[in-house]
Amino acid sequence: MARFFITTPIYYVNDAPHVGHAYATVNADAIARWHRLIGDDVLFLTGTDEHGLKVAQAASEAGVSPKEWTDRTARRFIDAWAGLNILNDDFIRTTEDRHHETVRKFLSQIYDNGFIVPGVFSGLYCVSCEAYYNESELEEGERCPIHRRRVIEMEEENYFFRLSSFEERLIEWYASFPDAVLPEAKRNEALSFIRGGLQDISITRTSLSWGVPVPWDEKHVFYVWYDALVNYLTAVGYGRDDEMFTLWWPHVHHLIGKEILRFHCVWWPAMCMAAGIEPPGSVFVHGWLLVGGEKLSKTLVKAGGSDEGGAQVKLTQVAPDLLIGDFGVDAVRYHLLRDTPLGSDGEFSYEGIVKRYNSDLANNLGNLVSRVSTVVASKCGGIGPAPSSNSPLRSAADTAVDQAVLAWQRFAPHAALEAVWGLIGATNAELEECEPWKLDPGPEVDDVLGNSIEALRIIALLIYPAMPASADEIWRRLGLDASPRESLLPRDASWGGYPGGLVVEKGAPMFPRRKA
Repeated sequence: MARFFITTPIYYVNDAPHVGHAYATVNADAIARWHRLIGDDVLFLTGTDEHGLKVAQAASEAGVSPKEWTDRTARRFIDAWAGLNILNDDFIRTTEDRHHETVRKFLSQIYDNGFIVPGVFSGLYCVSCEAYYNESELEEGERCPIHRRRVIEMEEENYFFRLSSFEERLIEWYASFPDAVLPEAKRNEALSFIRGGLQDISITRTSLSWGVPVPWDEKHVFYVWYDALVNYLTAVGYGRDDEMFTLWWPHVHHLIGKEILRFHCVWWPAMCMAAGIEPPGSVFVHGWLLVGGEKLSKTLVKAGGSDEGGAQVKLTQVAPDLLIGDFGVDAVRYHLLRDTPLGSDGEFSYEGIVKRYNSDLANNLGNLVSRVSTVVASKCGGIGPAPSSNSPLRSAADTAVDQAVLAWQRFAPHAALEAVWGLIGATNAELEECEPWKLDPGPEVDDVLGNSIEALRIIALLIYPAMPASADEIWRRLGLDASPRESLLPRDASWGGYPGGLVVEKGAPMFPRRKA
């Protein structure tokens, strides 16, 4: 049995979860569900990043303590993921005692190894990014390239991580493990940054107290990124459970947004090297969901007036629960997985969800389920016939399974779903050609419907990672026991698994058409 450890970024609790967070989390959940289906031992981690200046500021603006604010907002993420049927194995909060213990032990090891040194730092700092920038990286020489807000100049006594010591080692690591960062364009971006020369970076603060205290100097707390990155080690017991840590590390797959590439693809592997452990197994960098060409969570609305001398800024946030209320959980999950390939930016719109819902779910999958169950009721007395071994759909089913296996393996849920919809299309086309609803009951009808039911059984298996509730419902309507979740792929997706003789339930339309 292989082990598969997958992580999302941990999300800042300075505001509520939005569909951009949901995009990353649903993709990670679907990939984790697929790996459970193929028999892997899976650990799926998500959570919340609860320290740092912008969290403290958000709490202050709300008139509550940072602890009250983080408790409240972390709960909103937990509830949002439950609403999206996210099946995570662990939810980490960086304010937990276990995390503080791991952070202190991990960074103390780096300190003991001579890679953390004291100094004074001044630089241009974006509060929203919790990151420093060079002036050349800023828009108009003063605005963060991601958040478009003015940076501030900060100077304080810090401890520095000697990142510059790892330039050659990182280049060698990239050469030895060409798939450690994907897609290739993002790997090249990280390498370009490394080859441009690495500078030592500040990892502590004395200007705030909301953070993990530095064990060798209690006047300092760790800068939020050096606390947050360590969450991946906390979850597998670093410094607390050596057996668990050995079991899971470094066989981890980080799924991250492109705005945090530098932290995960440069700083993080160097930190691991400095502590004497292996860097993470792989980092997959996804793009952004965009609204009108702007990053979803930070859409700029120019409404006159000024903010820090520039445009007035408003955050446009699309809450997952609002979309679920309109379309249902699985339709939202399907849209997030199908419309934007991981690694690319995608345009998000309500109209886009409606279009995808009606074309793929209502007209294709939903129509297929309704059509088959209706004709089984009218022509077969509601009892599903067994499939034939020489069905023309068998080849289409085998192709769909093979393509889905390869697509999930390369972190391409959109391609896996495209393969499944190829089988859905083939099954609908076969029904259109044979028109069993026009035939008298008998072997010919049984043959067509038995093959269609078998195709639906395989479809339910293949859509389970993306649409678990819908897969379960199709499974139930076909009269099958348990859930697709109990299956093992690709074995159980072999043609001929439907036994026949089971009651097929007609049921209400699974995906009633929606108006735009």
